[in-house]
Amino acid sequence: MSEQYQLPIDGNWTKDDIIAVSNLVDAVLQVYEGGCDQEYLLTTYRLFCEVLPAKSEQKTFDRDFENQTGRSIYQTMKLAQGNARRVVVND
Repeated sequence: MSEQYQLPIDGNWTKDDIIAVSNLVDAVLQVYEGGCDQEYLLTTYRLFCEVLPAKSEQKTFDRDFENQTGRSIYQTMKLAQGNARRVVVND
């Protein structure tokens, strides 16, 4: 990540869980900073969903993330589910 963000990390997460969540955050930010490979983005999201399986937890995390960065995981993933091989958001 190019800037510092305070991710809401659960104390019960393993190192692998933290890496999975961090990888998704990095991938989402890449989408806004020039683009990210669709397959990689979808893979990081799948792993994120394994760490936070409840939709309510995902929404809370996304809301926190969006408040800090102005970027939405939900909106990014909606975009990623299209046919493009590379996901880019032009602000």
